[in-house]
Amino acid sequence: MRNKLLIVLVLGVLVLSLAACDPRAIATLVSERASGETASSDATAAAEAAAIVEVTPQPVSVGQAAEPAAPAPAPAVDVEEQLVIDVYATVGPAVVCITAPQRFGTCIGSGFIIDGEGHIVTNNHVAVAADELLVTLADERTVAAEVVGTDPGTDLAVLDIDVPADELAIAQLGDSATLQVGQRAIAIGNPFGLERTITTGVVSSLGRTMSRDDSDFQIAELIQTDAAINPGNSGGPLLDSQGRVIGVNSAIFSTTGTNSGVGFAIPVDMVKKVVPELIDNGSYRHPWLGITGASITPEVVEAADLPVENGVLISTVEPGSPADDAGLRGGTRQVVVSGLPITTGGDIIVAIDGVQVKRFDDVVNYLASSTSVGDQVTLTIIRGGDELAIDVTLKERPGDL
Repeated sequence: MRNKLLIVLVLGVLVLSLAACDPRAIATLVSERASGETASSDATAAAEAAAIVEVTPQPVSVGQAAEPAAPAPAPAVDVEEQLVIDVYATVGPAVVCITAPQRFGTCIGSGFIIDGEGHIVTNNHVAVAADELLVTLADERTVAAEVVGTDPGTDLAVLDIDVPADELAIAQLGDSATLQVGQRAIAIGNPFGLERTITTGVVSSLGRTMSRDDSDFQIAELIQTDAAINPGNSGGPLLDSQGRVIGVNSAIFSTTGTNSGVGFAIPVDMVKKVVPELIDNGSYRHPWLGITGASITPEVVEAADLPVENGVLISTVEPGSPADDAGLRGGTRQVVVSGLPITTGGDIIVAIDGVQVKRFDDVVNYLASSTSVGDQVTLTIIRGGDELAIDVTLKERPGDL
């Protein structure tokens, strides 16, 4: 009885030991047990020895090196980051640093290449900053630049460099007519001489106007952005999310001389209109109406007893101007509104070519963006309570105004 029990135990050990290495051995042992054959004590001893051999673990070297860990994956770049990265990689090489011999390579402004002929768009105030200009390209070459044309009225200028077309990166011009407040705006330039710096923001507003130091006329149709613009950014491109130029960075509103979140850019549609004339003729002819006026506000309506709530009250008509030729009338008396004198009694412009006019900037922007010298426009005016349509043929703005 004891021998039978020992055989059963040993067979159990063998089954467990061989299960991990040979399923056929397990089947054989089970078959022998079922046949009722009795193993001798010598066979039992051999089986025990075999069982001991099978269950003995393989030695493992102490201090054996572990498999090296896989390298950590690179941090993921989100979609918005990749968009800015791609814009910079595409447009950055087209942005140049504009400097002068006496400035020892320090950027006085920015610009961008627009064609294979070496034409560079920048600001007028950059182009006239020095008698001689140099341009530093993205590959750090510095070449002489010639001023092809300038226009203070839009603060645009064109330079020319002599570099083979296949060595130039060219910026793609986009469209500013379809811009919307809130869409992405990306600026590339050379603020404080830090070449090809990129900043991002949004289009903060559209249709802004800006006064000029050298004229009573305003720079029209400006894009407002909060993308950081600082001294040295002037003339650089303002871009959309696809890397297309939507404007030319021009100025900032600031009490410190540095970015305060209010920057202005000339819209690219104005660039498309002005730059070809600068290349061909060296200057741009601005359409001229020949009036001064004031936007109508509720205070003006009350003080002057006006029949409309919106529009432009004509204050004066320039002698010999298109407005004078068309018979438009200026004011005849003054009233004080919020402490300021306003000339009243003249015609009130409420529309131009069917486009509603609410403020004086609307007239300035429409003439700048939608008309040319020699065009005829139709002004809808209010005179003595009656609505009239007056056709006006625009002339070139006199250079001394």
